[in-house]
Amino acid sequence: MTWFPPLTWDERERLFFRGAVLAITAALAFLPAFILLVLTPRVAHSVAVAVIVLPLLMVLELWGLLKLVRCCVHQIFDLLTMLAFGALVVVGAIAAYTGIFLAVIAGKLY
Repeated sequence: MTWFPPLTWDERERLFFRGAVLAITAALAFLPAFILLVLTPRVAHSVAVAVIVLPLLMVLELWGLLKLVRCCVHQIFDLLTMLAFGALVVVGAIAAYTGIFLAVIAGKLY
């Protein structure tokens, strides 16, 4: 018994294409937005913009990840499952280098 009803190929394809775009672009945009708005504020009212933009990027990434996981968790292994898992691996790699970069920057600040 599953929590969700089984999806058709078209529904899973829609989840994959929307989820991958949301998750990967939000993950790629987070580090430059953080650097530009928090560490080296060069934009007027950067704190107010950061308060809006950074949580929005986190919500978009979470929404994209949920769509990818929903597409990936399926009873059979097929092309969409493999592509969704690959997109999850890419987001994990982006999160890893973002964390390492922020740790290096934080180490240089103090």
